Amino acid sequence: MFLERFFNYLQYEKRYSKHTLTAYKNDLLQFENFLKEFESDILTVNHQQIRNWMITLLDDGIEARSVNRKISTLRAFYKFLVKEEVLSINPVLKIQTPKVAKKLPVFVEESKLIALLDSTSAFEDSFTGVRDKLILELLFGTGMRLSELLGLTIASIDLNHQTIKVLGKRNKERIIPIHHSLVNQIKSYLTERLAIVADTNTTSFIVTEKGEQAYAKLIYRVVQRYLSLVTTQDKKSPHLLRHSYATSLLNHGADINAIKELLGHASLAATQVYTHNSIERIKTIYKQAHPKA
Repeated sequence: MFLERFFNYLQYEKRYSKHTLTAYKNDLLQFENFLKEFESDILTVNHQQIRNWMITLLDDGIEARSVNRKISTLRAFYKFLVKEEVLSINPVLKIQTPKVAKKLPVFVEESKLIALLDSTSAFEDSFTGVRDKLILELLFGTGMRLSELLGLTIASIDLNHQTIKVLGKRNKERIIPIHHSLVNQIKSYLTERLAIVADTNTTSFIVTEKGEQAYAKLIYRVVQRYLSLVTTQDKKSPHLLRHSYATSLLNHGADINAIKELLGHASLAATQVYTHNSIERIKTIYKQAHPKA
């Protein structure tokens, strides 16, 4: 009962995404199963049992970052129970989570991406080719998330004002400007799309060859296929293009607060991580250019 109330709170008041809700549910189910081994209950748990779970996860090879996320789920759940006056004390308050080494965002070099997108031979002269190129153009040209890309509808696109409206985390809308060449790419895609969706009447912007709404695995396949042509990065994901977008903006002198708004970050701290990539680039240029470096 309390779990259901908690998830309703996250969904309707906090407006968390389906992906986040699924992660929370999985974390709490995993914690409940752990407690059953000790014949304990999620409402009567103490901080020592939570600490034992955390240690067990680490011993099982779960990365510290993932463990911290799970503890964050418990922290939110028990904070909710205290707020609802089900509990008087949050048992997670005494928990110290493991330290996580900060990872710099990985990105693809701007020149390589531009060469790929400007290539006349990389993409097929068909609906699939036009769509696949647009997927890459949108991810690199707007920095939107995968979920935001999949959520686009025809109404999201404003070619007259050269903007796209996306629905981000917690159902927060934002407007992203698009460049002229992306506008032309969208126009070409819309012409191809018209014939594909004639019998489906779907409002989804990105569609499959059958005229149905695109899905996450399709986008991943497209991104992995084409990024393999220009990079040897192990992880070739849509988020890699989001990192590349932010890094390119910063390298070209964009204000970090503007980048924060474009990315839809809730806090500036999430955006500032990209400044480290820019500093590393400056160091590289310095070493290459300065006679005594």
